[in-house]
Amino acid sequence: MTTIKGPAIFLAQFIGDEAPFNDLKSICQWAAGLGYKGVQLPTNDLRFIDLQKAADSKTYADEIKGIVNEAGLEITELSTHLQGQLVAVNPAYDSLFDAFAPAQVKGNPAERQKWAVSQLHAAAKASKNLGLDAHVTFSGALIWGMVYPWPQRPAGLVDAAFDELAKRWEPILNVFDENGIDLCYEIHPGEDLHDGVSYERFLSKVNNHKRANLLYDPSHFVLQAMDYLEYIDIYHERIKMFHVKDAEFNPTGRQGVYGGYADWIDRAGRFRSLGDGQVDFKGIFSKLTQYDYKGWAVLEWECALKNSEDGAREGAQFIKNHIIRITDRAFDDFAASGSDDAFNRSLIGL
Repeated sequence: MTTIKGPAIFLAQFIGDEAPFNDLKSICQWAAGLGYKGVQLPTNDLRFIDLQKAADSKTYADEIKGIVNEAGLEITELSTHLQGQLVAVNPAYDSLFDAFAPAQVKGNPAERQKWAVSQLHAAAKASKNLGLDAHVTFSGALIWGMVYPWPQRPAGLVDAAFDELAKRWEPILNVFDENGIDLCYEIHPGEDLHDGVSYERFLSKVNNHKRANLLYDPSHFVLQAMDYLEYIDIYHERIKMFHVKDAEFNPTGRQGVYGGYADWIDRAGRFRSLGDGQVDFKGIFSKLTQYDYKGWAVLEWECALKNSEDGAREGAQFIKNHIIRITDRAFDDFAASGSDDAFNRSLIGL
């Protein structure tokens, strides 16, 4: 078994225009001051990392790594959540998802998709240059708007959508393989890969690609009323990344999983700061340790109630308290009687 690394923090929800959240050096010093040991970097803000430059220049990648290391931190992984979303967009969402794209490809879905693919390719190479072994993204969604089968879905529609999704992603997975990086999909409502069944459908379409792995985030399974502990039992061999994020699901006579279009604060299912929700993190850390998870425990802070800086401060200690330092001996060694081969054989009458 391996002691899980951490605590670490995903910086996406903390980036802003005011110090210390507006440049890489300052935000890393802030995170280190809270007790974090690692940072997961989003790649859509040039103030923190130029993804293409990190892919093209080992020298630049080393400079970025040096800034983080100088604060006493490590880069845990890079993230292309927003770019990955643009690999596969249903036309109904074109206008909304244009917000994730640079100006030169807005309003041009074909060029936007090409740009997104190029960003994923850059992410694989940049991850290698930074000495990382895993990367997180979203799958995008061609068919999410038809997740509830009404009107009845035409026969073959789901297969056609997943065939196309695999066609777009398999070449990207090959690039990640060439660079020795696991591509981890965050399984998430709004994406075509949103639960175990959809992930397995995709995996079969990409020929069980060894790089098509998982970021585990229990909060998204709480909001779907899934068994998030059994999920680890089923998929532990594919889980290469871990977002530590809390959530609660309190259905009423008025609303359940779908939330009635309510704002986050009024939904039956909502994200919470660590320790304020319903997730059994003792169970999660135990299972991940049991299955020899070798990655980082990374805070992703999202909460409709609590201040983000309070959530970050409390989250560092919360993760530290839940990481299980593995034992170097069996608990009952004190009662061992000692043995050798002859003794063992005598006990079974040989």
